[in-house]
Amino acid sequence: MEIKIGSKEMLTFLHIMAWVIFIGICIEAGGLIFNTFFALVINPISAKNFWMQIDLSNLINYDKGYFLVVTAIMSIVALMKALMFYLIVKLFYNKVFDFNRPFNSTLNQLISNLAYLSFGIGLFSIWGLKYSAWLRLKGIIIPSVDDLHMGGADVWLFMSVILFVIAQIFKRGIEIQIENDLTV
Repeated sequence: MEIKIGSKEMLTFLHIMAWVIFIGICIEAGGLIFNTFFALVINPISAKNFWMQIDLSNLINYDKGYFLVVTAIMSIVALMKALMFYLIVKLFYNKVFDFNRPFNSTLNQLISNLAYLSFGIGLFSIWGLKYSAWLRLKGIIIPSVDDLHMGGADVWLFMSVILFVIAQIFKRGIEIQIENDLTV
């Protein structure tokens, strides 16, 4: 017995997954922002068990400014990821998928926005990587870039290039679709 999964079922599954990821990343971004504020303003000892048990106590003890920069980069990366999934969830919510006219400006705009966001995540991740390396050169003990959730900058940049190419293909598809509509 063969089970076929149609495009409607796959889109429903992807919609649910987008919501789950969006909620998870929002929790991460909120946790990072809250813990940064808590460690800087209320209790610096909390940096020992920062978000997801990351130990940033050496960093905050060395310099609160460095701590703020690292946590700000972490927060920006998390917020940009959350924004990406918000746009995807919004796409499913607004139901702009029209299989009869697959090339439309809404979908092209979404792909372009995702490309810009992934490029930004890549740039901030590189900045976080370089900044962490610089802090290590100063002798500050800091968790790995992967533990700080700023790894994979090359993957994000690669994804942005792919999305930019797809956006240009969609743009050309829209032009062809409009030309075909005018000739009919």
